Amino acid sequence: MICRVALLLGLVAALLAGAAWWLHQAPAPPPPPAAVPVGVGALGRIEPESRIRRLAPPGGFAVNRIDRMLVEEGQIVAAGQVLAAFADAAQKDAAVAQAEAAVAEARASLARVRAAGRPSEIAAQRARIAALAAAEEIARRESVRSDRLVPSGAETVAAGERNRFAAARSAAERAEAEAQLETLIRPRPEDISVAEAQVANAEAQLDHARADAALSRVVAPIAGTVLKIYARPGDQVGSDGLLDLADVERLDVVADVFETDLPRLRLGAPAEVIVPGEARRYGATVRELGWQVRRTTQASTDPVAAVDSRTVEVRLTLDDDGRKALRQRLNMQVQVAIRP
Repeated sequence: MICRVALLLGLVAALLAGAAWWLHQAPAPPPPPAAVPVGVGALGRIEPESRIRRLAPPGGFAVNRIDRMLVEEGQIVAAGQVLAAFADAAQKDAAVAQAEAAVAEARASLARVRAAGRPSEIAAQRARIAALAAAEEIARRESVRSDRLVPSGAETVAAGERNRFAAARSAAERAEAEAQLETLIRPRPEDISVAEAQVANAEAQLDHARADAALSRVVAPIAGTVLKIYARPGDQVGSDGLLDLADVERLDVVADVFETDLPRLRLGAPAEVIVPGEARRYGATVRELGWQVRRTTQASTDPVAAVDSRTVEVRLTLDDDGRKALRQRLNMQVQVAIRP
């Protein structure tokens, strides 16, 4: 019995020793494979980088009946170009012309005040002063002679008073004429101030008239292409606005990326744009990440799909081939595959 137990123990020890040797000689297991970066897929739409601008008439009490439409659909326009004019444009242009005439009149009046009198007016006033001075001297001498003759009875007191009054009146007329000459030579500061205020008021009225006239026209805010016209001459501009304008020379793909996929995105990441029904794929680059997380409710037949998803707008710039091929497919839905 003891021999059997010893034999069994020896066999177990041999097995343990063999297992230890085999584990020592066996190669180490390979390390686990590294995690492969995963890209991001999303639905998107074609949109111009400038966005689609829907132009409308100005608010307030302005007339919004179209008088002239100066562009057509598909026409390329420059920034600041007049696109349409409303029915009250002619009336407001007349108000501008009237305001311009008022400004010219006020400036001419100011120049006249600053220039004071003409040379001929100044010469005439000096001659009048000389005549008044001579009349004053005659009246003064008559007054002095009367004062001498009154005591002797050769002149009455009344005559003497009349002569003194005539001398005083002549002196006053001469002083008035000299003051008028001073005004002709050097204008008064208060007259200049009044004339300058009148010019400023006329210029302000002109600015107001020009701003009012600008409201009767629609001007292109950017250079671009007229995509759609909603009103024609004679129509009232409705809630749809007047026209759509966009710069289609540079296109974006706006992808709605789930908020959980944002950590895997980076600016400058390459991407592919898949157009439904086309085998060709167009290149794009991530240019801008949105600032807001939006709640998006999408209808889906998948029972396990998220019906209340939250997404962020990610803008990608299309390459030249994609821009040329998709420039007339604005708002088209595409698929976007963003590489890690």
